[in-house]
Amino acid sequence: MPANLKLQLQPAADQSCAAAAAPPAVPDKRDPHYTLALAQLACEQIKALSLPADPPSFELWYAYAGNHNPALNQAINERLKQGGRLSVADADRLYERFLSPLVAIDSLNNTGNKIGDEVRALVAMIELAVCSADEYQDNLNDATRKLDNGVDGDALRAIVTSLCAATAKAARENGELQSRLKISLQEIGYLQKDLEAARAQSLTDPLTRLGNRMCFDQSLEAAVAAAQKRGEPVSLLLGDIDHFKKFNDSYGHLVGDDVLRLVARALKNAIKGQDIAARYGGEEFAVILPNTGAVQARIVAENIRSAVRAKELVKRSTGASLGRITISIGAAAWRDGEAPQALIERADKCLYMAKRDGRDRVVAETDVESWVV
Repeated sequence: MPANLKLQLQPAADQSCAAAAAPPAVPDKRDPHYTLALAQLACEQIKALSLPADPPSFELWYAYAGNHNPALNQAINERLKQGGRLSVADADRLYERFLSPLVAIDSLNNTGNKIGDEVRALVAMIELAVCSADEYQDNLNDATRKLDNGVDGDALRAIVTSLCAATAKAARENGELQSRLKISLQEIGYLQKDLEAARAQSLTDPLTRLGNRMCFDQSLEAAVAAAQKRGEPVSLLLGDIDHFKKFNDSYGHLVGDDVLRLVARALKNAIKGQDIAARYGGEEFAVILPNTGAVQARIVAENIRSAVRAKELVKRSTGASLGRITISIGAAAWRDGEAPQALIERADKCLYMAKRDGRDRVVAETDVESWVV
């Protein structure tokens, strides 16, 4: 094993991972010795935990061994400290949560590169067409000069024959260019669709199918810029599922995932038009409300809170009730000239007050008599 690779996994017999493993020194990720060492560690952990030796499992543990995604390593370590091992379902959720978005980004980059290749091919075709046109123009100019100097019958026939050959060649090359251009434009059309799909995937949280944090950051920045330009209001809601850790600890992560999906559905049903719902992180959600002032934003927030509160979580296997889910929400309206981060901070303060004052409630800036910035 190379000296710069620090072991991320415990021995197979221990069936646990090093919770405080230090990240490796910056390696050459193309070094065969380094990559083979990571592959060996990944295979050993798959075997130790009796997980399927499929590509997602290998990618998961390869990423862990190389500490490519610190958040992934932390999640695996915490899960193993709790239960001592990872189930297939646990591994699937971890892969979906931490690696699927990276796959989408890779797809986005690959599609973009292919479009670049097609555009370069188009430029080459255009350059070829320009050269062909220049050559044909030279033939015409040469024929004109000869005719201006006077020619006999044989010379005239030679000029006409030469022009006919040049014209046929130009027509043939133009036909070939048109065919190649049509195929290339069609391919670019397909690639544009792939690019749009990959971009949408890279901005989507795989578990809830809402926008992810990247989507939220981009959307809020765009919404604030539009509000500044048009002189329109924009509001932000930040919500946090109450006692979410209790659901995970009491019923397991599968139930926790169901809770997240249920809340996501409630958000989707409560918003409309240009409103944007996103998973802000963990059990936190965000809703951007363009062209919406503080009063209307509070109404939307209350509708979301009521919709979540009305849902009852039922265990699929037995039909037994696991209780109701509640959510606390903070609402803030953008102030002219402020940065998106300032709006986030004020909405987060409102959320903190909602949690502090008993949860399952909405707190907006309009509810606070004395607001300290």
